[in-house]
Amino acid sequence: MTDSPTKKYAIIVAGGNGTRANTPVPKQFMKLDGKPVIMHVITKFAEAGIHIEIILVLNKEQIHFWNELCKEHNFNTEVKIAEGGENRFESVKNGLALINDEGIVAVHDAARPLVSAKTIVTAFKAAEMYGNAVPAIPLTDSIRQIDSSKSIALDRTRYCIIQTPQCFLVSILKKAYSTAEYKIHFTDDASVVESSGERIHLVDGNPDNIKITTPRDFIIAEALIKYRPVVSSGNKLKPSEELNLLGGQSQVA
Repeated sequence: MTDSPTKKYAIIVAGGNGTRANTPVPKQFMKLDGKPVIMHVITKFAEAGIHIEIILVLNKEQIHFWNELCKEHNFNTEVKIAEGGENRFESVKNGLALINDEGIVAVHDAARPLVSAKTIVTAFKAAEMYGNAVPAIPLTDSIRQIDSSKSIALDRTRYCIIQTPQCFLVSILKKAYSTAEYKIHFTDDASVVESSGERIHLVDGNPDNIKITTPRDFIIAEALIKYRPVVSSGNKLKPSEELNLLGGQSQVA
């Protein structure tokens, strides 16, 4: 993709404490294939083939630790640091406060180190056309709706799994965050923007773009990052391509 003149930003939200991953340090700082998870994420955006200004949101007490990790790993990719808030909602607002110009901004989970350049570029390109773009992949398992007394089968073709990076015009995301009050059901930025009246535009995601939440996820991520590539052709392994939502089939090249 030829880079457009539109300014591009990425807010990487890394303020979590990793309690569900049951790790002694936050999951975004755990080593994956030899370096911290968050460094994989930053590198993916820095090397996506388009110029992206990166904003890393960290809890205040994590900033010194991050600087020490950068020295340890000789990591010098340029990022701006924003101080995290009491929750993800406030952390994203703090990241947005460092953006003064119009453009496209991506918000990405620090615990998704396997995001591909193709997903990043696709989301930015679609957001430039439609005002926003949110990666999604189809459900593959059957699902049921549950309550205290029963469960009901649902049509899985009417549902999808949402991923990040979620891209928006800066003005749209700032407006949504400035007018909305934090609600528990705001689990991502698309839900905040949707609450302001915007229609969300979905783009193809990638099944490999998992969010590391539990110890099991670390095992899966290690396998994917080392052996990704999952399709063998003779003695050569070829990387998997994104899932085609329209066709509903996985494609490889």
